[in-house]
Amino acid sequence: MRKKYHYIGAYLLPIVVIGGLLLFLSGCELDLANPNAPSDEQVLTTSEGIVNLATGLIRYHSSTLLEAHIVFTGTTAHELSIITTLANLIELEEGGTALPPSISNVLAVWTRAYRVIEMSNQLIENVENVTMPPGTRSGILAMGNLYKAKALGILAQAFEQAPLDVDPNQTAEFHPRADVLAEAIRLLENARQIINATPPSSEFQTRIVGTGYDIGNTINAHLARFHLFAGNYTEAFTEANNVDMQATSVFAYDDEHRNPVYNQVYALNYFRPREAFGTPVAEENDERLDFYLGEVREQPSTFGHTIHELEGFFGSPSSSLPAYLPGEMLLIKAEVHARANQLDDAIEYINEVRTKAAADDPFGLGANLPEYDGPETQEAVLEEIYRQRTAELFLTGMRWEDNRRFNRPGPLDDNPERNRNYYPYPDRERDNNPNTPPNPNV
Repeated sequence: MRKKYHYIGAYLLPIVVIGGLLLFLSGCELDLANPNAPSDEQVLTTSEGIVNLATGLIRYHSSTLLEAHIVFTGTTAHELSIITTLANLIELEEGGTALPPSISNVLAVWTRAYRVIEMSNQLIENVENVTMPPGTRSGILAMGNLYKAKALGILAQAFEQAPLDVDPNQTAEFHPRADVLAEAIRLLENARQIINATPPSSEFQTRIVGTGYDIGNTINAHLARFHLFAGNYTEAFTEANNVDMQATSVFAYDDEHRNPVYNQVYALNYFRPREAFGTPVAEENDERLDFYLGEVREQPSTFGHTIHELEGFFGSPSSSLPAYLPGEMLLIKAEVHARANQLDDAIEYINEVRTKAAADDPFGLGANLPEYDGPETQEAVLEEIYRQRTAELFLTGMRWEDNRRFNRPGPLDDNPERNRNYYPYPDRERDNNPNTPPNPNV
């Protein structure tokens, strides 16, 4: 793989999306010159170029990658259902053996994640070579590590194996998802060390990430998340405790740079949320149902499911998306205790989520339910944690991972709650990389 990118301002060229298909790929040669664009040397050796690359990375991740991660995997995990007859979206919702490795939606998850990794690498490799204030440099360097870690974490949730980096020789080695998560955790620890040594400057905060984005708490929250996914329960609990429960961290959008879920649901009119969060364990009086779900649509989905209008963090083009939710940290601590069979402690954290009113949550997200009164067995308590995660973390991109981790019915079971276990590897990766493993059956 030999790639050469040209930049204009905060945008990377060429990035062309036609029908959801990215025309740059992690495994192909891309050397398309734009005579009006600045050269790589101009971009990567000046402070203005590095700042533009950093803001472009944030925009690309928060729109293009998150669109694929939340919407496409959310369809696989039955959070969303399609309202169109586009062939690729029918295949996405059918899943199973009907999901071909050539499908553009799977390709999008793969290539967009590696695009973020490539951009992050360019920041990490070049920010030390330009003149800028130390706090701005440390913020950008930490951000490169953070966003590379986020992209690897997304790959680990969608694929059984993945390369740890972009390989210019097109022969990247694939690693088990446990190794991919371990590398994401290492990068997050690097990011935290960087900002602890040199706190980010006000210029970094206002000019690059925006005043609503809290990089320190976002790093801690992702460390807690990925340690949980990796089965590192002690570390997950510690990192969840490091998150300020009253802090918020968001991706901001506007009419030009739209909320990506809103865009797929309303602007393109392709998807709608399934009733009851798309899970059989939803609780009838849960106020999060009204937070996330609007009125029932008279017309069912293409596959006959009852669907709703979408609200919450997705109701307008400019709706901000949380980088993480405080309730996730409570549920991580509950799960750690439950898996250690410390059920009284697990139930205490569950009740913090169940009884939380909207007014008590920084994002106005509250279940307002009575305390848990179910069986005090490990199996029942773990199911309750899954129930709370399906509601609290609706359309955050984690349902598929949760569904597997809690052993919910899979694609070969009766009444499946997901239509694939992992995605097949994109054909375009297989065509370019001889190390691509065999595809999982489902």
